[in-house]
Amino acid sequence: MAKITPGEFMRQVQAETRKIHWPSRQETVTTAIFVGLMTVLLAVFFLGIDALFGWVVSALLNAL
Repeated sequence: MAKITPGEFMRQVQAETRKIHWPSRQETVTTAIFVGLMTVLLAVFFLGIDALFGWVVSALLNAL
């Protein structure tokens, strides 16, 4: 691997930094709302699955 001088390294870092696309405020808010909604939906889903499995296990243990 070729050695790079500190100056060349800094130029490469600056060139890569210019390529970054920073999201707008609207994109950030929209994404945050979407993540919040998906988190709530998944929490409710897993709560339901957990309750269902709990009921099944309880029914099986009471049947013994």
